[in-house]
Amino acid sequence: MSRDRLRQITVSLAAIFCAIGTLVGTGVIGTPVAQTSGGSLSDNATLVAPAGPAFSIWSVIYAGLAAYTVWQWAPALTTSTRMRRIGWLAAVSMVLNATWLLVTQQGWIWLSVVVILALLATLLEIVRRLHQQPISRVDLVVTDETFGLYLGWVSVATVANIAAALTDSDVTVARTVEVVAAAAAVVVVTVAGIGLARSFGGRWAVAAAIAWGFAWVAFGRLNEAPESATTAVVAIVGALVVLAATARFHRGANVATGDFVGP
Repeated sequence: MSRDRLRQITVSLAAIFCAIGTLVGTGVIGTPVAQTSGGSLSDNATLVAPAGPAFSIWSVIYAGLAAYTVWQWAPALTTSTRMRRIGWLAAVSMVLNATWLLVTQQGWIWLSVVVILALLATLLEIVRRLHQQPISRVDLVVTDETFGLYLGWVSVATVANIAAALTDSDVTVARTVEVVAAAAAVVVVTVAGIGLARSFGGRWAVAAAIAWGFAWVAFGRLNEAPESATTAVVAIVGALVVLAATARFHRGANVATGDFVGP
């Protein structure tokens, strides 16, 4: 068996594992994530937790991962440099995704932080490698948009996960300190979003996912407990700043010639 074929099979098996993890995490064959770890991962557990509807972005990401899994089997892509560069990491990202869901089922929330940080690092490397390779029009949609959304959303989710772990550990601080910490966390992700826009040519998929997460953080803090107008305002500003930075650094190109285009 060639290394390319082994890679394709591994990606497919990872996608199946990811699908099983999703069934567990959504409560089809397990406990919904929001109900694990004593509710610390629910959408109203911390100031930086996005409101419930925000998590619908996973439907788009999972659909994209499924499409990518099928796409990478195309005969013309078997020896594709792009697929070779990201295939193994794509498989790792899907395994980590499912692992996170399985870990939270056990209430091991600090271990879930370790897993999501590993997932974030993996996605960052995937997008970095995609940035360095020529692109086709279909690959732009199937691969770049998928992993761009994936990276952007996990950037927001990582902060929410850390906050949830602190809550689960009964770390309590004064209300003012809590609000300042939440605002600082949003600022950190905003700065990261600016850095991603600058480094990777202003990828709209990454920015859209970050802005989506921030918008629902703001919605939650204005309409659900725990309420915090300050956190909401900082989140809204953060979303606008990331979008503006992406517009500033966005680079387009002629995909027909295989030149880079920032999705």
